[in-house]
Amino acid sequence: MMKVRKEVLGIAAPERAYDSKYYDKNCPFTGGLVVKKELLTGKVIKKDTNKSATIEWNRSLYVPKYERFALKRSRLRVHNPPCLDAQVGQQVLVARTRPLSKTKHHVIIQVLNQGKIEHKFGAEEPGKKIVKKKAAEEAGEEE
Repeated sequence: MMKVRKEVLGIAAPERAYDSKYYDKNCPFTGGLVVKKELLTGKVIKKDTNKSATIEWNRSLYVPKYERFALKRSRLRVHNPPCLDAQVGQQVLVARTRPLSKTKHHVIIQVLNQGKIEHKFGAEEPGKKIVKKKAAEEAGEEE
C-alpha cells in the first residue's frame, strides 16, 4: 500500500491521489517531492503527454515614456501530476520544488477552477447556436 500525504501546504490531497494507478514519484501527494512555500497562480495554456504543462499569467507594467501601461505575460513550465491532471484553460496553483528537469522547477498542487469556459452572450459550447429571447418568445406565441 502506498502512502499518501493528506495535505501539502494546507491544501488537501485530491480524491484521485488515493488510487494507486495515479502514483507519481514527482507528485507532492503520492510521491516524495518536497515543495517550498513559494506559490504562484496561472492559467494552463499547454499540456504535454509527459506530465508537463505550461502556465501563463498577465501583468501590467507602467511605461513612463508613454505614460501608459503595457501588458506583459510570463510563462512557466510546471510538472502536472496524474492525480490532478490539469487541463488547458484551468486556473492552477503551483509551488516551487527542487529542479525536476532543465526547465521545470515547479509543480501543480491545486486546480482552482474546473475550467468552464464562459462565452459571450451565454453560449455554453463553442459553435452552439444562440437563440435570442425575443425570437424564442415569438416562436412560442405563434404555436
